Amino acid sequence: MSDRVSAELFERASKLLPGGVNSPVRAFRAVGGQPIFIREAHGAELVGADGSSYVDYVGSWGPMILGHAHPEVVAAVQEAASRGSSYGAPTEGEVLLAEAIARALPSIEMLRMTSSGTEAVMGALRAARGFTGRDLVAKFEGCYHGGADYLLVKAGSGLATLGEPDSAGIPAAIASTTVVLPYNDIEAVERLVTERGSELAAIIVEPVVGNMGCVPPAPGFLEALRAQCDRAGALLVFDEVMTGFRVAHGGAQARFGIRPDLTTLGKIVGGGLPVGVYGGRRDVMQTVSPLGPVYQAGTLSGNPLAVAAGLKTLELLEAQQEQGLYDRLEAAGAELQSIFEQAAARASLPLQVQRVGSMLTPYFRSEPVTRFEHAAAADAERFARFHRGMLEHGVYWPCSQFEAGFVSAAHDAEMLERTRGAADAVFGTL
Repeated sequence: MSDRVSAELFERASKLLPGGVNSPVRAFRAVGGQPIFIREAHGAELVGADGSSYVDYVGSWGPMILGHAHPEVVAAVQEAASRGSSYGAPTEGEVLLAEAIARALPSIEMLRMTSSGTEAVMGALRAARGFTGRDLVAKFEGCYHGGADYLLVKAGSGLATLGEPDSAGIPAAIASTTVVLPYNDIEAVERLVTERGSELAAIIVEPVVGNMGCVPPAPGFLEALRAQCDRAGALLVFDEVMTGFRVAHGGAQARFGIRPDLTTLGKIVGGGLPVGVYGGRRDVMQTVSPLGPVYQAGTLSGNPLAVAAGLKTLELLEAQQEQGLYDRLEAAGAELQSIFEQAAARASLPLQVQRVGSMLTPYFRSEPVTRFEHAAAADAERFARFHRGMLEHGVYWPCSQFEAGFVSAAHDAEMLERTRGAADAVFGTL
């Protein structure tokens, strides 16, 4: 659908913001057209700048698990704001949020709050290097762990969308502290540990990848990472910024039964406001200043507005877990998967829909996606037509083949039926 107001805003934004956006993946360059500017959002629905409504499967890239503008979360933020927006000092809310996180993820014995997922990952890997006295970090191709220089090496997400294997401006010496392996390749991990295990500080992984689309771990892969880290004396770091409280109340580590040494969190933990968390083994976290020599700080860490939103969100998730919330999310995710698969079958289109819980991605290809090279081989042109068609029919899907879509508790039967109608109309034109 044409949005003249968004077009005018984008023209103005392009004069001041690189590409007209404040994050590259929002630019719509991979799918064509111009981004829709959003005026407001409620539940599972976005309202564009011109007043058009869309069923939203981006959910602010994951955190809106309860839906946009949940009244109890809004009230919690408003009440916190009435008492001041930032103190630069400790608050009771920080303690309550830390306790809620530790209840849900027992591997987190001690934690530190930050203002973003990128900061959380930087803090976790600095702690891993400080604890082990080693420099080398291993990551996996297509896994995105934020904007730190040494991690923008064969990352997914926006880098993959823009066709850039790395980012300019990163010194080779810094990038050389990172080794990149194929995701789901156990043998590659074993070879690395055999050859360079004594140099290895940590292996960091998205336990369910969301930044080359949704790619689940192969059977035995996460178990192998745990075993190989133990063999090397390295730390296993789960980047659960996307999966934490999303694929299960206790994150991917609960869903798959793997205990990492360190975990990074974000998205849902902030209830839609900027936040990050890293934590894990007590002996590792006790190396963090002021207890130990690993320095990390931030004026807005534990910001009272973000803490209030996150705490209320986690309280609601904890309470609703007992009422079957995650079962309902699983069912809604399965229904959305079925909608896409049935529409593709009717149109005789090759389609792989990959899903873990309430996060999923459709790939226009016949074979499953288990690593980045498979995702990159999917039909990107057809995905772009799919995206444009769904948008024209009032469904807001991530504007990149390399991003997962998300179902929230606010996606009801009516929203799914609107999506079904859109998919039936669009797939027949692809």
